[in-house]
Amino acid sequence: MARYIEGVTAEVVMSPAKLTVSLRVTGVLVNGYHTIDAEMVSLDLADVLAFGPGDDLQITLEGAAAQGLAVTVGPDNLVSRALAMVDRTASVHITKHIPAGAGLGGGSGNAAAVMRWAGRTSAVDIAESARLGADVPFCIVGGRARVSGIGEVIEPLPVIDRVYTLICPPFGVSTPAVYRAWDSLGGPTGEGLNDLEPAALVVEPRLAEWRDRLGDATGLRPQLAGSGSTWFVEGVFPGDDRIVARTTARHPHYQ
Repeated sequence: MARYIEGVTAEVVMSPAKLTVSLRVTGVLVNGYHTIDAEMVSLDLADVLAFGPGDDLQITLEGAAAQGLAVTVGPDNLVSRALAMVDRTASVHITKHIPAGAGLGGGSGNAAAVMRWAGRTSAVDIAESARLGADVPFCIVGGRARVSGIGEVIEPLPVIDRVYTLICPPFGVSTPAVYRAWDSLGGPTGEGLNDLEPAALVVEPRLAEWRDRLGDATGLRPQLAGSGSTWFVEGVFPGDDRIVARTTARHPHYQ
């Protein structure tokens, strides 16, 4: 898809949010990385990346992203790192709708968008992309999948049309800190479908307030998305501090 931006025809790539709807921790490797067995889905909440000639990165925050954490444009940004991985340069403008630090794969999805833009979507490329982040391989494929290993093993599943209501606190949760807490707690199994939930609540006790806020509003038991900080329930429960999002299909390469 192309878009005309400031006199330049830019190639536009969508970057959907990722929701981890279940996560079991299955082991710990000798290098300290944890293996998982998870189900992930793509949502119609999405960032938009416009690629044009040049070598710079610009970010515009809109909607829920404007209420979240700041996003830096330096060399550590996952878009910059992904461009370096594929040995390409581009002027990239990201219109962010996915809140940063919410555990919804905003940065990972942006890196995956770079991989798709560069045509780097082979099985080898997908496995290699895990060096950028454990969620990047799923974000390249999208849709619905069983995800295992450290995140690099993707088993596509039939897409099921579902709607989720999310609440995103104005703070993030450190994934490495959550896994360290999970180890310290003796590897607990979560009450629901997420083994990391008890550890995340230890790392960031403020999560409980946001869980209860969504639970009180919906009458349902919210679940934490991966290592946090987003809570979600299935169903449509609109509100000023909530996001209602629908699952989406795999990216065209994988239909």
